[in-house]
Amino acid sequence: MQGKNKARVMLVVLVVAMILNGRTAAAAQCRVERRMLVNACKSLVFRIGPSAKCCERLRATRTQCVCSVITPTVAKLIDVNYAVKVVRQCGRYVPRHFKCGSN
Repeated sequence: MQGKNKARVMLVVLVVAMILNGRTAAAAQCRVERRMLVNACKSLVFRIGPSAKCCERLRATRTQCVCSVITPTVAKLIDVNYAVKVVRQCGRYVPRHFKCGSN
C-alpha cells in the first residue's frame, strides 16, 4: 500500500506541475526538478492544499520536465481538474485546452 501511495503522490505532483516555463531543460536537470517538486508537494495526494514551498516549486519547475513523463497510462490516474486548480491556486496561468504528455 505504501508503494502505491508513493506512486500516486508522484503522479499527482507531476500533473499539478504541468503548466510551467517553456524553456528547454537538460534531462538531468529535469530529473532534479521533478524530484524537488515531488518532495515539496507530497501532501497534494491527500488533497491537502499546497504549501508555500510546493507553490514555489510549481512555479519554478519547467513544463517539459513534467509533461515529458506523462504517458496515457499515467494521465488516466490523474484528476486533471484538481491539478489545474492547484496550479492556478499557486499563481500559475493554465491555458484552456492545454495538453501535457504523450498521445
